[in-house]
Amino acid sequence: MRTLVAVALLGAVACGSGNNPVNPAYQPQIINLTDSFSFQLTGVQDGAGSLSYTWQNTGTRATVDRSSSISAGTVTLTLKDSAGATVYTGPLNGASGSVATTTGAAGAWTIVVDFTGATGTINFRAQKL
Repeated sequence: MRTLVAVALLGAVACGSGNNPVNPAYQPQIINLTDSFSFQLTGVQDGAGSLSYTWQNTGTRATVDRSSSISAGTVTLTLKDSAGATVYTGPLNGASGSVATTTGAAGAWTIVVDFTGATGTINFRAQKL
């Protein structure tokens, strides 16, 4: 399902107090397809809050490709499997390249992106492994 507007609106609702990191000025590109999820925000200024997405992964593992440029604050990415177990968590600050999640249960995974005073471009992709 390729519904950028709906996903962006969901993200806006999921944000806590602070500066909404899915402001249209940040050119959100969030694509949520079965077995492939990609996320990019450009030029975020002091982004704060938490975004949560449900992602269908038909496999039991995923690769996470990270390529962000964050000059201030922090952004943490967490993936949970369909049973709610954390299969990956890590900062997107200064992290690049691919990492694999631990083994989890196939189905509806949860992707959580936490922002704390984040400034920069946030970019990652998760794909079934």
